[in-house]
Amino acid sequence: MATAANTVREVVLEYPASIPVLEELGIDYCCGGEQRLAEACAAARLEVDRVLARLEAQQNSPAVTPEKDWRREPLAALVGHILATHHEFIGRECPRLTQLLEKVCTVHSKNHGELLRVRDVFSALSEELGAHLLKEEQILFPYIVSAEQEAARGGKAPASCFGTVRNPIRMMMFEHDNAGNALRELRNLTHGYTLPPDACPSYRALYQGLQAFEADLHRHIHLENNILFPGAIALE
Repeated sequence: MATAANTVREVVLEYPASIPVLEELGIDYCCGGEQRLAEACAAARLEVDRVLARLEAQQNSPAVTPEKDWRREPLAALVGHILATHHEFIGRECPRLTQLLEKVCTVHSKNHGELLRVRDVFSALSEELGAHLLKEEQILFPYIVSAEQEAARGGKAPASCFGTVRNPIRMMMFEHDNAGNALRELRNLTHGYTLPPDACPSYRALYQGLQAFEADLHRHIHLENNILFPGAIALE
């Protein structure tokens, strides 16, 4: 099982079922995955022994559906999963949440001024993600799939406009860090998505949607930073 000396990244890679626990506890397993679990717990003001006990219980629970270990799958299959699951989710949820934010701000921003900043942060995040996904879909992902196909045939990596694959990966990871910072700001602004007493159904739906968006983007970034990108670099 996991230990306090493992990095958070190692914990998630070896035990994918740990993701819901880390998500609930607010431990960063995507952008901040290089921290040791003991350090991450200290930063979150959590007792590492209690966190380890939660992780072990989650891992051994018969009610937990085993998650696919994407390290053992072809990179092309992982790319397909990211596109069909996470890119599709972002494409659907960004417009919906933007519209919902406008509605909630119109009604509640007078009494809850932080909503205006929430709207601005989410708008900037949505815009950056739109450009980010296009670069992955049109340039990086097709290259990775082609490189894997060539490697299977014993050939060389295909020519590209960016030189080594490390170059676009470095940019994608930088943008992932920006997205992670935006998610943290949204969580801080909303006090962990705690609803005020006067919250209407739209307000509730907004906070639920933003929390779901955060959880999905964390998984998305984890799959790319910790599995897809290292696999692409290894191919090259």
